[in-house]
Amino acid sequence: MNRVSRRVRAMVTALAVTAALPFPVVAQSAKGAAKADPRLEKLKVEALAKVDARATLIQQIIDQVFSFGELGMQEFETSKYLTGLLEQNGFTVERGTAGMPTAWLAKWGSGKPVISLGSDIDGIPQANQKPAFAYRDPIVAMAPGHGEGHNSGQAVNIAAALVVKEIMEREKIPGTLILWPGVAEEQLAGKAHFVRAGVFKDVDVTLFTHVGDELSVGWGRSGSQAMVSVLFKFRGQTAHSAGAPWRGKSALDAVMLMAQGWEFKREHLETQQRSHYIIRDGGDQPNVVPQTASIWFFLRERDHERVMRNFDAAKRVAQGAAMMTDTKLDTVQIIGSAWDIHFNKAVAEAAHANIKRVGLPRWDDNDQLLAKSLQKEMGAPDSGLATKVSDLAAPPPDNVVWGGSDDIGDVSWNVPTITLSYPSNIPGTPGHNWADAIAMATPIAHKGAVAGAKVQALTMLDLLLTPKVVADAWDYFRTVQTKEKKYQSFLGPNDGPPTFLNEEIMAKWRPLMKPFYFDQTKYKTYLEQLGYKYPTLKPAVQ
Repeated sequence: MNRVSRRVRAMVTALAVTAALPFPVVAQSAKGAAKADPRLEKLKVEALAKVDARATLIQQIIDQVFSFGELGMQEFETSKYLTGLLEQNGFTVERGTAGMPTAWLAKWGSGKPVISLGSDIDGIPQANQKPAFAYRDPIVAMAPGHGEGHNSGQAVNIAAALVVKEIMEREKIPGTLILWPGVAEEQLAGKAHFVRAGVFKDVDVTLFTHVGDELSVGWGRSGSQAMVSVLFKFRGQTAHSAGAPWRGKSALDAVMLMAQGWEFKREHLETQQRSHYIIRDGGDQPNVVPQTASIWFFLRERDHERVMRNFDAAKRVAQGAAMMTDTKLDTVQIIGSAWDIHFNKAVAEAAHANIKRVGLPRWDDNDQLLAKSLQKEMGAPDSGLATKVSDLAAPPPDNVVWGGSDDIGDVSWNVPTITLSYPSNIPGTPGHNWADAIAMATPIAHKGAVAGAKVQALTMLDLLLTPKVVADAWDYFRTVQTKEKKYQSFLGPNDGPPTFLNEEIMAKWRPLMKPFYFDQTKYKTYLEQLGYKYPTLKPAVQ
């Protein structure tokens, strides 16, 4: 998901014990709230304290996953670490879910309600960056890294789940907790396969988390776009490029003509669409007419119907390119997909009440110095970190889109779902960039995730102990969200998960990154292991 999508989440989307907390928060009361259930209120107070008691665990998870920096479908070290941690804490783990080697489900408990907690785990190519440095300075130059902050969300969910699990065990509260990872979210390649495999068929509510720069949640349509990710492969015939070019049939020519054809087609598409492409295979060497070539498209529009209309148009352009070059359109392969997002109103309202209760972290001078220094470096307003919780936002107008996509949309059309955005990153960064990695193994990320875990834990308790929240969530889902619009997957029966994604990239970079993995047995934090000062500012020009 890109930086625009994070802004979407922000736009649509404390207690007496705080004096003793490792990461104090600014308390904000919820005016006009209904009278609290005494038992629920008591357990919420306890949960807040228990999350703070796990602040070190949250920091360790964030730092560890940051150091792995793995790309989509190759999150092997990340998944091994997270599932091992969950098994140590009493969860039953299923690995290889939905045919994806790095996917898993971690379950605990029994009965209703069934609450699923998800968050993405993949990184960004070429985003490797020294944490706490307010300027470009990689640990391993050009290697992958967490330039979207996906190293932090599982820490939010795991800490919250462990706290609520402990309370459920003692209080004998029925319910089932399911934790799962967003695999290859940056390619939108995982969640539709989870849906098709039936992961959410018995789930009552999904609480998803995603890194942001404020503590927020939204309901209704988010302004995100539906999307299909497609690889078009062409096949021709080799020949000597100089000696007998007339005997060749260039698959690369077909790719280039498809790209050019789409540029002309783009002019006549509705303005809300977004489409972009890269050439994955352009041949082997210039003196051999390419027998194979491929081009990878992302096609975005407001909903499934409009995406499919543009997808059909793209297939016609591809067929035309093949005809012009006497090549064959060999394969049209769906790599990933996403429905437009629709978040649940009842669950969002419950979560937002908890957001107001928890409040934002109390940032110190070093946190704000890093944020403002990076903002200046990026040419963004140096406003620093957020200090005020925003209101619960209503959906944008139907014709307004923000450009980005996220495959949590598929989940949201199958079960009542929200995404909690928690403040572990710095406002003003471009997204999918080294700058978005700078805060992600620093106190900013750690404090933001603690705040997120508190909200997540409180909302889980609401779902467990207030049946009306779950009932209202399903009423909204059935009578409003899906009354006239039903889910239909972009995936065809033969579209399997693209487990080959990023395999070659990680094979190249993993050995160079491995010496920098975080060693929790020797160091308290990743910054300590690396020997980095917090914050490290750009040296003045002499």
